[in-house]
Amino acid sequence: MKKIIQILILIFVGLITKSQNVSGTITSNNKNVSFANILIKGTKIGATSNKNGLFKLKNVPLGNQILLVSKIGMIEKEINLEVKKGENILDLELSVFNENLDQVVISGTRTIKKIIDSPIIVDIINSQKLENLQACYIAEGLNFQSGLRVETDCQTCNYTQLRINGLDGGYSQILINGRATFSPLAGLYGLEQIPSNMIDRIEIVKGGGSSIYGSSAIGGTVNIITKNPSKNSYQFGYNLSAINTESNDMNFQASSSVVSENMNSGITFFINQRTRKTYDHNGDNFSEIPYLQNKTFGMNLFYKISELKQIKIHTGSIYEYRYGGEMIDQPPHLNMQSEERIQNILFGDINYQIDFNKNSNFISYLAIQQTKREHYTGIRPEIGSYDDLIFLSNPPYGKSNNSTIQGGMQLNHEINNTVGSNMISTGFEYMMDDIFDEIKSYSYLIQQKVNNLGAYLQSDWTLYKNFNLLNGIRIDKNSLMNNIIISPRSSLLYKLNNNFQLRTTYSKGFRAPQAFDTDLHIAFSGGGISTIQLADNLKEEKSNSLSSSLNFNKSTKENYFGFTIESFYNRLQNVFYLDPIGLDESGEIYVKRNGNGATVKGLNLELRTNLKNKIQFESGLTYQKSEFDDAISYSVNLEPKKEFLRTPKMYGYATFDYYLNEKIHLMTNYIHTGRMNLVHLAGSPNQMEDEYVTSEMFNVLGIKLTYIKKIKKLDSNLELSIGVKNLTNDYQNNFDSTKNRDSNFIYGPSNPRQIYFSLNMNSL
Repeated sequence: MKKIIQILILIFVGLITKSQNVSGTITSNNKNVSFANILIKGTKIGATSNKNGLFKLKNVPLGNQILLVSKIGMIEKEINLEVKKGENILDLELSVFNENLDQVVISGTRTIKKIIDSPIIVDIINSQKLENLQACYIAEGLNFQSGLRVETDCQTCNYTQLRINGLDGGYSQILINGRATFSPLAGLYGLEQIPSNMIDRIEIVKGGGSSIYGSSAIGGTVNIITKNPSKNSYQFGYNLSAINTESNDMNFQASSSVVSENMNSGITFFINQRTRKTYDHNGDNFSEIPYLQNKTFGMNLFYKISELKQIKIHTGSIYEYRYGGEMIDQPPHLNMQSEERIQNILFGDINYQIDFNKNSNFISYLAIQQTKREHYTGIRPEIGSYDDLIFLSNPPYGKSNNSTIQGGMQLNHEINNTVGSNMISTGFEYMMDDIFDEIKSYSYLIQQKVNNLGAYLQSDWTLYKNFNLLNGIRIDKNSLMNNIIISPRSSLLYKLNNNFQLRTTYSKGFRAPQAFDTDLHIAFSGGGISTIQLADNLKEEKSNSLSSSLNFNKSTKENYFGFTIESFYNRLQNVFYLDPIGLDESGEIYVKRNGNGATVKGLNLELRTNLKNKIQFESGLTYQKSEFDDAISYSVNLEPKKEFLRTPKMYGYATFDYYLNEKIHLMTNYIHTGRMNLVHLAGSPNQMEDEYVTSEMFNVLGIKLTYIKKIKKLDSNLELSIGVKNLTNDYQNNFDSTKNRDSNFIYGPSNPRQIYFSLNMNSL
């Protein structure tokens, strides 16, 4: 019997010695790190740590091996290990990245890069910054980057657009998880519809360096990246804001993530519900801030088919009811002036990735968006008049349908040699945008289907350690244009030393004559409805962009300091402009035409520091100038002007965060908007003729105090915050009044003073 046992033991030991395993625990700051990736360099042997930070690599070759350990949000680590027969036990410690040096980005090159190694500057607004700013939706956070300005453009419905480096919203490409399904129609109100609890981070590429994303990326690209599941967790919160003590804004949001034991699958759910009451600033019983009811649902999931294959799915829905105008509770067409919007938006994408080896991968994707909208835009004639009877017999209700589909493939392959490494990326994508928008009583109809087929090739060549050359070309065939559009770009990164980087980028881009964008929003002006038509034979707008920057980062064990100086120059050809041609029975008519050209140039300055993780300061300032070659007419009654309207020469921001201890945090923020020129159209009782107006400067200050209580029994944090947005109530005070107002005459901060209280609970 003993001999049999001895034989079995020898067999068991023999089996073990034929198979070498490496196992251990991954930690960071005395906490287990789940969902970290461990790979034996030069092989396909890899694993992922479980929720307790445990990992195991099987059948590892004997001898000296290099382990690569990585996780998003932490510094990648290389470990030299002598693998011996049997079990090799190894405990690993990872460090949290320095946010300004080690964070990983994808938007600049469509491939994963450390932010400091990206040949194109990529700015980041992460979820923590959105939380510090008490930004319940992304529009409230985008002002806190140099060169970016979120603008409210309608006094009645408050649609928004994002201006980048002095160009209006039509030049800004908005992406969701890298896909361009944020259509022009969805974009009218989308910046106020996407809740911040869905967001992992927002990556921003300013200028034409983002031309690899195709049409409408002339001004820059904003990539909204939603949260993916990384561990079992939950979070919920409630925010209540009092708008100038006269109205309120209530927001509830929650999310939950579940990840499988083997870390091969996971899912995250998001929900958000917001209700905002109307707000009347000038006492005429017509709103300056519309009523809003928003319900959002989202879901992200991943599934690892194998160690080398993975599927990711992102999906969501948005319902919104929005009403602005006369504040009487009755059907909108019975009010003297109003806008009503009922929107249902569905969006989603599926991504399939194969990692052939450490140097090559293949990605295919399909993304969709569908928007259905019912809307009303009208001014009621004098009650009881003949015109009123005609109006009530056929009030201006309308319907919109918009479908967007994007599909594509991308192949990445890294070539390594004695000179350096070269990441070659190539791909193609198909884009379709189908829009139908009609208001029968105005004889208003937009019906257009746009197809775009694009292909691109890019070389991201790192020569040694201090020199990177990025060259790429994109070719597009758009159904609105007869010719093929070729858009090259070239970027150079040179690291003078470990602290200084020089970057320069040149690119060409284009903007197709879309059927629907912010220009075609129907607005109230001069006692009527202004509408925009498209001229015949519109050409694409072209751009030549050049930017250069000097970036400095100095990091020690306890402190960090950095600054960026960036210049930008953008030359536009066949530039789009709106030409007023007169009136019809509904109101003023504008025609969208091609002009000769325009020049946009300027300077972005940024300063940032972090002292012992207790004090964090960031600031940015933009100085810019935008002019058309030929003067543009904004009214038949006014002299034309060369300068871009609604564009301040100077604007900027600053944030200051002080972490007193683990329980108490103090956050302050500041937004400066310089003077700008606007056109003010006649019609309201306080405006008898068309004129140009220069706005005042605005300085908006916010402050927030947060108390954090750890609840050990629930393994959770309870956060209580109180704060004020726009503390000095610096807000526009010359709004038009009553039904004949010029709704486009709105500028400055989007909200007056708001006092808020928030409660948030999340798992540790």
